[in-house]
Amino acid sequence: MIIIADGGSTKTNWCLLNEEGKKVYFNTEGYNPYFSSVEYIINSLNESLPADLEKEKITEVNYYGAGCSTQEKRDQVKEAMAAVFTKATVNIGHDLLAAARALLGRNAGFAAILGTGTNTCIYDGKDIVQNIDSGAYILGDEGSGCYIGKKLLTDYIRGYMPEVVRTLFWETYQLTPDDVNEQVYTKPLANRFCASFSKFVYDNNVHIEYSRNLVRTSFEDFFKNLVTHYPDYQKYTFNCIGSVGYNFRNVLEEVCIENGMQVGNIIRSPIDSLVKFHQELAAELK
Repeated sequence: MIIIADGGSTKTNWCLLNEEGKKVYFNTEGYNPYFSSVEYIINSLNESLPADLEKEKITEVNYYGAGCSTQEKRDQVKEAMAAVFTKATVNIGHDLLAAARALLGRNAGFAAILGTGTNTCIYDGKDIVQNIDSGAYILGDEGSGCYIGKKLLTDYIRGYMPEVVRTLFWETYQLTPDDVNEQVYTKPLANRFCASFSKFVYDNNVHIEYSRNLVRTSFEDFFKNLVTHYPDYQKYTFNCIGSVGYNFRNVLEEVCIENGMQVGNIIRSPIDSLVKFHQELAAELK
């Protein structure tokens, strides 16, 4: 039995593929090695994997994860996975490679992630050949859930929100500006905290213009600071994976077209396409 997993900073989507080709899906939290230690990942997996999962029967784990962009970080995650799946060959890849494979298969093109964080690349049909560093949630991640959440929280603590939105925010979260600052600057996983408020933006119907402008300016920053810096970017279609890109795709498509790119695939999760990719790869190797 083999496992394919797509791990973001907030959530990991898993698929167990048995010898008969049956698929079993399940979820755990995300394991970004910049924020999660080996010990943390091991403990979390042991607590959150399905109780009936026969880990000793897993022969191969293909894990693609946020933060797995360097060999050091991949080794960190591999150590944790190998400690849990003790009989398996463990392969660790970057979540950006998972996105490219899921969106484009064996075809070359442009691929992006717009979830808790942001990433972009040019893919040659096999590997990532160009990547502009997103800067992560402190220095960049434009267009991401964290970026949108930060813009919302900044407006809140500065008193810039329309009063009707501020009232709804308080009724929903009961957070003071001091509470927000404490959570961001003294508690772990600030990126997840900030990204969680993108849901408020999505659900907020009391001031559509405010919410739409927040999302639009976030996507405009995403194109201005990342996408448009790829040479000849307009010759590619725009392909994107992630809950933020998917949930706000109407605004994303507008900004995409305004920047001279045709819209390709915009999907929420890569897991189904990623499983298909590995099934086809396994068939070729037989």
